[in-house]
Amino acid sequence: MKKILKLGIPKGSLQNATIDLFRRSGWKINMEGRSYFPDIDDDTIECALCRAQEMSINVETGVIDAGLTGLDWVAEHESDVHVVTDLVYSKVSSRPARWVVAVASESPIQSLEDLEGKTISTELVKFTKRFFKERHINVTVKFSWGATEAKIVSGLADAIVEITETESTIRAHNLRVIHEVMSTNTQLIANKKAWQEPAKREKIEQIALLLQGALVADRMVGIKMNVPEKKIAKIVSLLPSLNAPTIASLYQSDWFSVESIIDTRYVRDLIPQLLKQGAEGIIEYPLNKVL
Repeated sequence: MKKILKLGIPKGSLQNATIDLFRRSGWKINMEGRSYFPDIDDDTIECALCRAQEMSINVETGVIDAGLTGLDWVAEHESDVHVVTDLVYSKVSSRPARWVVAVASESPIQSLEDLEGKTISTELVKFTKRFFKERHINVTVKFSWGATEAKIVSGLADAIVEITETESTIRAHNLRVIHEVMSTNTQLIANKKAWQEPAKREKIEQIALLLQGALVADRMVGIKMNVPEKKIAKIVSLLPSLNAPTIASLYQSDWFSVESIIDTRYVRDLIPQLLKQGAEGIIEYPLNKVL
């Protein structure tokens, strides 16, 4: 079958998380062999590895039909692409990452205005220049090849614009945040011409649907239990389900099987309550997708 879609997989920090997300969505991406063109078990897709920082450029120019990258890099290059859907997933937390302005803990700099005439180090050069220009603050922005936090410590910059989720690395370098520049998360983006082609659009929409289903499933679990008839009302009232739970009578018994999909945040508190109220044989199971 002819390949329909050229799909960009972000190389680097997002690579493993992306491949795992596709696995849970129903696609197996094999990184062995041709490292820049991994195999995928879908005859209509051709994969290509691409740095997240360059993904939106390659999608905009049509080198790649669709790909995954951060909102930050779309904004950095002001790329003219179609944003199909947000995909919030992370190695560290479920929160979107943030680009922040940070300075040394002992620095007298307290606000953006205090950076007038100062030097800032960052990977997000174009966006940072626009950000300060819009606020009429004159700064010198220098590109950082990595280890950006160390630029302040080594005296190469007065401040940095750096990405963080928990701020742990920033604090570890004895820095403090004075301003949040941008909140970012992973996005599935598409070339605008490719988005107008019915076959490619259908494939991109299929990918978006199943990736979102896998992400929702990350936050949910299935729970199943046996409940005596006289306890049904109380048990059902305890279940914070997506919809009403499924209830089926057990064969030749006054007991029922109750099944529901719930948020993982409630499970550890819920199960002891269910047992206390008379539920038995409770089973918790993971989900691949919730659509």
